[in-house]
Amino acid sequence: MRTPVRLIGTLAALLVFAAGCNDGTLTPSTADASSSPGKLKPPAAAGDATAALAALTIADQHPMTGYSRDRFPHWRSAGKGCDVRDVILKRDGTDVKLSGCNVTGGSWKSWYDEKTYTALSQVDIDHMVPLANAWRAGADKWDDQKRGDFANDQTRPQLFAVSASANRSKGDQDPSTWKPPAKSAWCQYAQDWITVKTYWKLSVTAAEKDALTDMLGTCA
Repeated sequence: MRTPVRLIGTLAALLVFAAGCNDGTLTPSTADASSSPGKLKPPAAAGDATAALAALTIADQHPMTGYSRDRFPHWRSAGKGCDVRDVILKRDGTDVKLSGCNVTGGSWKSWYDEKTYTALSQVDIDHMVPLANAWRAGADKWDDQKRGDFANDQTRPQLFAVSASANRSKGDQDPSTWKPPAKSAWCQYAQDWITVKTYWKLSVTAAEKDALTDMLGTCA
């Protein structure tokens, strides 16, 4: 799923955290489109991510009052009868089979647990920063349009095809209470989490920041 070209996108996103919300474009970025599914890129130095993490606001979680997944409209249409979920399944899979543009089969390597899956029922699309976590970190103050932009964001490292079991185990937890089962994924997971929270100007808790710092310690 990851190749060195993804490093460019990740580091670039860390440098533009003040740029504001995304433009809602549903076409995958160049980095995403050219990535090799099921492959982690080599771990990067943690310096840029550490600096970005230090710049994030530390705050207590906001209450869940008014939260609903419907407040984060997804999956948006990607044209020709497809939605964003189809786009991510196609991007992250190998030997993908289509009916029109709907994904009906293929093979997916879940980088969270380093296992390969061939049944669609075993694959979920994970939001790197879960919707409920985003709500508690500041998205409760957004309008539904911006929440929809976040839920369908293909430009940041926010959407991945991973094992359903890992995704459902994660739920809406942050890294202080859930980490990928494969420790080899921790460096990249922390970098991606920080990239998303940085761009969308979401806060972190003190425990979350400590966990992310520990995970960055696994980077080469």
